[in-house]
Amino acid sequence: MTTPSSSMPAASVEARSVLITGGGSGIGAGLADYLCARGARVTITGRRAQRLAEVAERIGPACRPVAGDVTSAEDRDRMVEEAVAHGGGLDALVNAAANMTRGPIEEVAEQDLIEAFHGNVVGPMMLTGRCVPHLERSGGVVVLFGSVHTTRAFPGASPYAATKGALETLTGVLAAELGPRGIRVSCVRPGGVFTEINQRAGLFDDDTARQRLEDLGPAHALGRIGTLDEVSQAIEYLICAPWTTGAVLVVDGGLGLGVTHA
Repeated sequence: MTTPSSSMPAASVEARSVLITGGGSGIGAGLADYLCARGARVTITGRRAQRLAEVAERIGPACRPVAGDVTSAEDRDRMVEEAVAHGGGLDALVNAAANMTRGPIEEVAEQDLIEAFHGNVVGPMMLTGRCVPHLERSGGVVVLFGSVHTTRAFPGASPYAATKGALETLTGVLAAELGPRGIRVSCVRPGGVFTEINQRAGLFDDDTARQRLEDLGPAHALGRIGTLDEVSQAIEYLICAPWTTGAVLVVDGGLGLGVTHA
């Protein structure tokens, strides 16, 4: 009997069709750049058409922008249709879009909490369901995003942590449900990486955001925050790994371990 690792070529993202939500900034944009550079055909979505256009123009024709809101059924349909047309099918869905709502629990507005779950949990669930027929044909993969907030308690972040906890739990359920149809489902749990999400939540202003995040470096076991490429490498693995499903892949530089270096 041959050993697959020695007899089979390494999997690659080359020529794979990938749909990325939240592709106008942060990890989503960085991932689009990373995958296109390796030969993938990527469709990026998000609510800010201008930002999407800028990312796609920088990357080139392998990247197609499709403006839309993951909470809208009509927009979800259009995202999937455009991704299938651009990539000649669909091999991977990466649910990178997220919003962060912060504040003391007694001040959290019910509508803000509903919107957080709608955008971070309900939207990705519905989009995943919409992609299932295409992913079944390709033997594809769904990637969700957890957060270090599910393992370390950051006061004031209860809405965001709750949505990410839901997604990490959802990962196993969908992996079990969709596995018999040849679809893999896994999750990435990143640590500190510089993106816009904290500014949008009002945590940092533009002038101090990067420095404040850099200050978290000593809380990572490796002594520094991560990069977009380092998170993208983990997602590339999940897209290509044919026997990995139901995984929550921790890519946090040891932030979740709870150590702090002097």
